[in-house]
Amino acid sequence: MIPTGEISSRFYEYLSGREGDLLVKEVRVGLSYLGVKLEEDRMGLAAVLRHELTPGCSVLDEAGKLVGSKASDLLRRLVNGRNPLEKALGLATANAIIHPEPTEEDKNTLELINLGSEDRVAMIGLFRPLVQRIKETGASLSIIERNPARMEILGQKERERILEECTVAIITATTLLNDTMEEVLNSLGSPRHVAVLGPSTPMCGDLFEGTQVSLLGGSALLNTEKIMQIISEGGGTTALRPYLRFVNILLDKD
Repeated sequence: MIPTGEISSRFYEYLSGREGDLLVKEVRVGLSYLGVKLEEDRMGLAAVLRHELTPGCSVLDEAGKLVGSKASDLLRRLVNGRNPLEKALGLATANAIIHPEPTEEDKNTLELINLGSEDRVAMIGLFRPLVQRIKETGASLSIIERNPARMEILGQKERERILEECTVAIITATTLLNDTMEEVLNSLGSPRHVAVLGPSTPMCGDLFEGTQVSLLGGSALLNTEKIMQIISEGGGTTALRPYLRFVNILLDKD
């Protein structure tokens, strides 16, 4: 069993000695995403889980003091953040340190998974653009979502059954922000593929050693200035899409 918070702790330990002295140049907190830009034009994203923020915890105490601090100071929020917004600050900083280089063209995650009609897909976190594409492969699809504004919330027994029986699991990286990543991984049966997806995804295979995760699907940022503007203006994935390049890492599970 993987302890709660283990993946974030690994990420922090992995990065704590790498580029932690880089200074924070800019922080933007929008309605859908949070962006952190460091020196050397390194930038990272993390989702803002507004529906999981209780009144009073959505304000960052250090607002107005983040710019000019060291990346290592924000990185600590990965493990000691008190709520999903503070953890998003740490995750975006971690992603900025990694700052994956864009490929010449987008990588198609579903092609790498090679879905077929015999597959049972568990989608943990609603990825609307993928729903129709998955259905077109003939695979069955079950969606587990925590935000009641997006879709009906399934009962615990149904969620457990879906995770136990799936042949492919597609997990949103935002499970790192509400400490449910490890719970999901611990509940899986024996799927042939487990993918962690979304712009928040940490593109670092070492984090998932000893887990069933076989694919990471994240994003490289093409225009950090434009992305920061979109975040500030309340934009989400659709608005950001022209300025992202989707990248994938296949993990060796042999």
